[in-house]
Amino acid sequence: MSAAAEHPNGLRAPLPDTVPVSRATRTGSLLLIVAAPLVVLAAALPVALVEGWGPRWYDVLLGVGMYALSIMGITAGYHRHFTHLSFKAKRPLRIALGFAGGLAMEGPVTLWVAEHRRHHQYADRDGDPHSPWKYGTTRRALFKGLWHAQVGWFSSSTVRSNYPRYAPDLLADPDVRLLDRCYGATIAVSLALPPALVLVWTRDWRAAAVTFFWASLVRYAVVHHVTWSVNSIAHVFGPQHYATRDQSRDVHWVALLTFGEGWHNLHHADPNSARHGGLKGQPDLTAWLIARFERWGWAYDVRWPDERRMASRLLLEGAHMKIAPVAGRPFRPRS
Repeated sequence: MSAAAEHPNGLRAPLPDTVPVSRATRTGSLLLIVAAPLVVLAAALPVALVEGWGPRWYDVLLGVGMYALSIMGITAGYHRHFTHLSFKAKRPLRIALGFAGGLAMEGPVTLWVAEHRRHHQYADRDGDPHSPWKYGTTRRALFKGLWHAQVGWFSSSTVRSNYPRYAPDLLADPDVRLLDRCYGATIAVSLALPPALVLVWTRDWRAAAVTFFWASLVRYAVVHHVTWSVNSIAHVFGPQHYATRDQSRDVHWVALLTFGEGWHNLHHADPNSARHGGLKGQPDLTAWLIARFERWGWAYDVRWPDERRMASRLLLEGAHMKIAPVAGRPFRPRS
């Protein structure tokens, strides 16, 4: 990543880490990312108790399907492909992953990537945009920090990561620029698709409204808080098996819900690896899918973890654990 720019006097001047965020942007983040998901989750049980408004089987099916698609778009797309360059993808797959990540409604590709690259630059130190250790190590400070890492930083921060510094490769990519420009339309698709399908199928506006609440709003709220739990929970709780300079941890339930992202300790020990679950008993569905893409010829130059390097980074506390076979892949998918 480039860290310098042409200075007016001809010298190379370092690019700033961050740029200011407008009050309007902060207010929008407060409403759409902090407040709205919490309101939706709080309303879920009361709404479910209203006659005719409980989720039906097709609401659950659509909600789970959209959850899986958007979470995988974040994990395989925004995170491992665009942010860490863990693998290269053929153009149709690259665009599809960027679109799927946008369905999670967590921000345009370039914004998400820039913030996450800055997180790795300063993980759990000054400069990290969402460290739960921001306010200290006391119980009260950590409680405040967990809220900050989960959602608070979206509305409290007065700056965002500087794109030319942290994502110059994406700024130069016409496909990513198109995805960013179409982000608003992607949000519309994410929210409108489930109820539209139900409306076409049932021709019942009330049924479509119920689907909109469960498969669109509740799903989007759950996706957000599951994703943000990697920033908060997986930097405080759980074991550390690998040596890192930060507080990244392994949290089983977070890993299951995020298709492998909760194996956060190995990720910080080897950020560019396409696989995060490196030990026995650490399933990584995202890595499995990337291996499939590689087999089908859709992905290439995949950065699978090196077994010797993994073993050298194991802490004494994790020395008794067995490293899962790598052999160039996370595991070999069956044909």
